[in-house]
Amino acid sequence: MSIFQSLIKKEILHLLRDFRTIIVVLVIPVVLLLLFGFAISTEVNNVRVAAVVEQHTNETRHILEQFRTNTYFTFKGIIPFDEIENILRKGDADAVVIFRSELGELKHQIIVDASNTNMAQTSTAYLESVISSATGIPVVTNTLYNPQLKSAYNFVPGIMGMIFILICAMMTSVSIVSEKETGTMNLLLVSPVRPWTIILGKLIPYFLLSCIILTLMLILSYTVLGIPFSFSVINVIWITILYVILALALGLFISTIASTQVSALLVSGVMFMIPVVLLSGMIFPVENMPLVLQWFSCIIPARWYISAMRVLMIQQLPIKYVLTEVVVLSVMTMIVLVLAIKKFNAKK
Repeated sequence: MSIFQSLIKKEILHLLRDFRTIIVVLVIPVVLLLLFGFAISTEVNNVRVAAVVEQHTNETRHILEQFRTNTYFTFKGIIPFDEIENILRKGDADAVVIFRSELGELKHQIIVDASNTNMAQTSTAYLESVISSATGIPVVTNTLYNPQLKSAYNFVPGIMGMIFILICAMMTSVSIVSEKETGTMNLLLVSPVRPWTIILGKLIPYFLLSCIILTLMLILSYTVLGIPFSFSVINVIWITILYVILALALGLFISTIASTQVSALLVSGVMFMIPVVLLSGMIFPVENMPLVLQWFSCIIPARWYISAMRVLMIQQLPIKYVLTEVVVLSVMTMIVLVLAIKKFNAKK
């Protein structure tokens, strides 16, 4: 048998011994096929629309009826003028259409939440199409939080959510598993060094690296990319630190169930990369997905982190508007830390 054939045989035997890796390699194509077939959609459905009507006319009634019957819209009802900002801030509506009369002529104005650029552009086009077809009158459109519709406003929170998962979870898990493969982890565990010291010694360098990355990303976001700076950056920093701790805990947990560096990478890719890119709202709106996938996305940490970053960085709202996201991330962090530490101690 030639050297080339021997190498092939060795790699095949090595792969067959690692049953987890085989399972992951088989599952990834299936998962991707299902996600691209059912979850990924560039259409925007269920645009939540509210209306402000100064005086009802046949035209306004006809347009409102179009909103109620059109499958692309979810009509939230008629609201007072002074409730526009409140309903948009709370996220109860994606756009508000104002109908007012000037010199006996009906005027239309659209106010849309542009913190999500794709949603804002598409929903505005839908609304303009319905109103113009019903009246033939040009529409005045105002975009809040992102008046120039810069795509950077949309992808910066998503990129942050993905980068910290990669740096903290994947690299941490691979690093700890490599220690197992070389046998140094066993030497450390049987030494007088406490397990807590070992865990912190492995996690702190990646935490510091994440802090440096966070600093660079914020500097670039507020300077090069032109995201408006505000004191909400303090909230951005401490929520990101919470997210980093959660990602480190996930990396520690993966290291307790993966036996090789390859399996650690593959498990991390399936558990983090694919869900973060496709199901977290980073690129595609969660509302467009089937209900089952919407519920599944609730267990993805990046979904809550990206949502919080859009509110704090793009909309620049106070911390009270992301309390739900903070509570969910905090609970996830506690649960994963407890599971990871217990499983790590069980492996001693």
